[in-house]
Amino acid sequence: MAGKGKKRRFGRIRKLASGRYQARYLGPDGIDRPAPHTFATKGDADDWLAERQSEVRRGDWVDPDVGAVNFEEYALRWIKDRRLSPTTEELYRRNLRLHILPAFENLDLDEITPPIVRAWRTERLDTTGADSTVAKCYRLLKAILETAVDDELIRRNPWRIKGAGQENPDERPTATVA
Repeated sequence: MAGKGKKRRFGRIRKLASGRYQARYLGPDGIDRPAPHTFATKGDADDWLAERQSEVRRGDWVDPDVGAVNFEEYALRWIKDRRLSPTTEELYRRNLRLHILPAFENLDLDEITPPIVRAWRTERLDTTGADSTVAKCYRLLKAILETAVDDELIRRNPWRIKGAGQENPDERPTATVA
């Protein structure tokens, strides 16, 4: 058996006809999990498998399909589950309809990334000029995705722009007798 390498203890790597490498492993849920992409080298595939093995050992492994939940469905269910006052519910639904869903309705929760969030916020600020409304929408989205983190659908909330949810409205003029 000279020339044979050591048998892997975790996962499998195979060389494809294209010359690239495919990695897969048996997840803790018993499902065979392929890497989301192929690798240029066997070492890269091995490194990816080592990361998955570490996640499993630490108890940090998350089913890669768990975040494949449509954002629009989740957001609407989130609002319904809150039992909000009618005016708050109307505000949330209006902000979703006008400012949020046009950008995120076709995305799954795990497809929303910090760069997408920054681009959305910049576009809304540039298009509307309504800093206060954009801040309200940002807070709403952050709360929705914080619940998704609590529900273990995503690992980390992509809404992480410091100060983006703060409003700094101009001072309202004081009424005078005249």
